[in-house]
Amino acid sequence: MDEQALKEHLYLLEERLLKPEVRTDPIELERLLSDDFFEFGSSGNVWYKKDFVGESGISVCEMNLYDFDIKPLATDVVLTTYRVEDKTREHHTLRSSIWKFRNNRWQMFFHQGTLTKLKL
Repeated sequence: MDEQALKEHLYLLEERLLKPEVRTDPIELERLLSDDFFEFGSSGNVWYKKDFVGESGISVCEMNLYDFDIKPLATDVVLTTYRVEDKTREHHTLRSSIWKFRNNRWQMFFHQGTLTKLKL
C-alpha cells in the first residue's frame, strides 16, 4: 500500500473509532484495538482495552476529526496525528495513535489525547 492509500485507510479507521455505533460495539472495538492497547486519555486517566470492550464501550460524544497526518515508523507501524473537535464536551484535543499491522489488518496499539486551549 502506498503512503497516500495508507493515510486514507488509517484516516477512515480513526474516524470510525469516533462514531457512537462503533464506540459502543464490543465486536468492532475488539477488531480495531490490539489486545495490548492502552491510552493516555485527555482526562489524565490511563485506559486499557479491557476497559473499553464490554457493556459500556467508550464514551459517546459528537466529534469531528481534522488536520490528519501520518508518520510511518516501520513497515508495519504508523503514527497518526490529528485534532478533534468534541462538540459534546465543547473542547478540542490533539490526538496521536500508533497503529500496527497484525494478522492482515491494522489495529490501534496506543492512543493519546491532549486538551488544547485554542481552536487552531
